[in-house]
Amino acid sequence: LLNWVHVFFGLAWTGIDLFMGFLLGPILRRLNPLLRRTVSQELSARFFFLFPMLATVTPTAGWELARRLGYLGVPYPQHYWVDAAVTLVAIMAVIGLGILSPVNLRVLWELRKHEPDMHLVARLMRLYLAVTALEAVLQLATIVVMTRFRLGL
Repeated sequence: LLNWVHVFFGLAWTGIDLFMGFLLGPILRRLNPLLRRTVSQELSARFFFLFPMLATVTPTAGWELARRLGYLGVPYPQHYWVDAAVTLVAIMAVIGLGILSPVNLRVLWELRKHEPDMHLVARLMRLYLAVTALEAVLQLATIVVMTRFRLGL
């Protein structure tokens, strides 16, 4: 069950980031402002709760799984793979909780105003989608590291 939770939540996190950063982002840039406002407001409201959950459950389950499988006690140089996994997850957690969540909240607050500043929303959404694309790349690197774990250190 722990492996399933880790893999499922990790795939959801990665899949949504890839979708947001590389597919939805370019589409949103081409939409008219009113439609972009509606889509951005709906996404922001949902992702404000979804991403922190994915960013918390995935690494927590991964850490416990690594502990149970004995990966935390492997000697160097194999332990560098553990270090790489922890580093990547820490960077993604800081990005997710320290950049994406506050930007998401700011967009949500701005869009709920009677007269939102759509230029500000557009800038924030560009930042959000660019950082999401960066996080997707980091997640792909994490998949490479996790594949190394599954193939054997």
